[in-house]
Amino acid sequence: MKQSFTLGALLLCTVVCGCESQQQMVDQMQPNAVDVAQKRGAFELNCPAATAEVLSKEMMQTAAPTARYMPPERAEYTIGVSGCGKRATYLVVCAQGGTGCVAGGAHNETQQ
Repeated sequence: MKQSFTLGALLLCTVVCGCESQQQMVDQMQPNAVDVAQKRGAFELNCPAATAEVLSKEMMQTAAPTARYMPPERAEYTIGVSGCGKRATYLVVCAQGGTGCVAGGAHNETQQ
């Protein structure tokens, strides 16, 4: 009984700590994601003064690892960019341990 309680407590701790570390990874990659979206938005909106803000962020679910391949963990951000009377939304993906982020997806330019 005592052994199963200890095992259960250890499993619970592992799950909670794993969630914290994923959130920390998302938070650490966020400045790079915002910078990438801001630069793309400034170019596409033809507005060097454009500013960016995070609308949502989460860790993406990865494919199951195999004996030969361990997929990288990736964070996904939805970032709004606005300036010069225009605004756009970008989907930005950053891979853990990667060299940068990629802004793509949902660019919807609108007038403010």
